[in-house]
Amino acid sequence: MGIEKIAVSDIMGDAVKRNKVYPKVLVIAGSEPLGSAGIQADIKAITCCGAYAAGSVTCIVNEDTTAVKDIYPLPPDLVIGQAESFLSDVGACAIKIGMLFTEELISKVAGLLEKYPGIPAIVDPVMVNATGQRLVEISAIEAYKNELFPLARLITPNAREAALLLGHEMTMESAGKDMEELCRWGSSVIVKSIRPDGRQIDLFKQAGTDGCEVIEKEMIRTPNVNGTGCTLSSSIAAYTARGYSLHDAVHEAEKYIDGAIRAGSEYLFGKGFGPVCHNWRITDGGGTV
Repeated sequence: MGIEKIAVSDIMGDAVKRNKVYPKVLVIAGSEPLGSAGIQADIKAITCCGAYAAGSVTCIVNEDTTAVKDIYPLPPDLVIGQAESFLSDVGACAIKIGMLFTEELISKVAGLLEKYPGIPAIVDPVMVNATGQRLVEISAIEAYKNELFPLARLITPNAREAALLLGHEMTMESAGKDMEELCRWGSSVIVKSIRPDGRQIDLFKQAGTDGCEVIEKEMIRTPNVNGTGCTLSSSIAAYTARGYSLHDAVHEAEKYIDGAIRAGSEYLFGKGFGPVCHNWRITDGGGTV
């Protein structure tokens, strides 16, 4: 049985003026069952930060709060097909890229970005999870560097992922040189969760500028930090889609993730690493998007 297609004009007629446009973010990322990371966290963060979230699923991850058990990649042509269906019809104001897993998929996503050069891409190189497990093939790391990073507006590795990209651990003493190295592909960079002397620090450097910004935050002792990288990068994409400058998008996202971690620290969730509270502004009854 075929599917009957009805023209929009037949449904709506001239009764409704459609003159509003969503700030839209297309997410290309993996799916996991906990709802705390991956495309589930991305959609929550983008929505809570005032933008519309769409998604192309790259892989299915089987995990609990203690460990990743299995990763099942979806066919690359299906991943690109999902993304192309949204971009060619609806369009996006920003693209957020999460877990890609294989070299082949990274290459195909890079080809997609080349097709839409006007859409800023926020690339979160998901290589290591909260427990320290590596989540990508070794060959994928070089593909990120050579093919995807040169097309990104911003890359958002955490401290462990930055170490993989640099070939050594980042310290505050090496930070200036290391951040310059991480900008060598032409993208800006934020490195998350550097912890010198018990402090909690993110480093942000805009491409083409001197020095880097130190964003120091209160250390919140909690196991509920699964998906913090997904959440931060997606909230940056949301504010970018809304027209914020990169600097302002990063700082608004930092405020959002700080509140989400703080609120999420009060909840019990499994035996290991739980989620942040994505909707903390709603549950707390205050704040602005």
